[in-house]
Amino acid sequence: MNGKIIIISAPSGCGKSTIINALLERGDIDMQFSISATSRKPRQGEVHGVNYYFLTESEFRSRIDAGEFVEFEEVYPGRFYGTLRSEIDRIINGGHNVVLDIDVAGALNVKRLYGGQAMTLFIQPPSIEALRSRLIGRATDSPEVIEERVGKAAYEIGFAPQFDYSVVNDDLAVAIGQVHDLISSFVGK
Repeated sequence: MNGKIIIISAPSGCGKSTIINALLERGDIDMQFSISATSRKPRQGEVHGVNYYFLTESEFRSRIDAGEFVEFEEVYPGRFYGTLRSEIDRIINGGHNVVLDIDVAGALNVKRLYGGQAMTLFIQPPSIEALRSRLIGRATDSPEVIEERVGKAAYEIGFAPQFDYSVVNDDLAVAIGQVHDLISSFVGK
């Protein structure tokens, strides 16, 4: 039996990675994290096929042309990130569920491709102001970068109604529980 596809999207700072990692550590749902492909060079300690599938820019472009990606984005000129169809197929054809952490446009595209075999889940901040406060509290970005992220978040939140489910991350433990229950119900069908 083939596995199912769980696609989780959220604006930066909404706790998406924390929620996914908590569920993977919990380990009571059979799901594996999808390894993305990138055209950037590996950073120290990163391993091909573990952290990313590292491709040259020309390899990435030729795989785009061959239709091998279910979603991709050119984040900076010549720097691509994407999800290979072969990565999803490797996991689901092995009978496991796969979780993807991708942007809203990519999430909706994967849902279009896989239909009912895929579930889209959007993690929202309690408000734009709460998100701004979280980003300021991280103290990792300049005020300009924070405002850029907040602006992008407001845009991305506009896509939430197109997702199968939306969870507001106001209390992390509650949000983890809600996401867990939604995924459990979906993969148990």
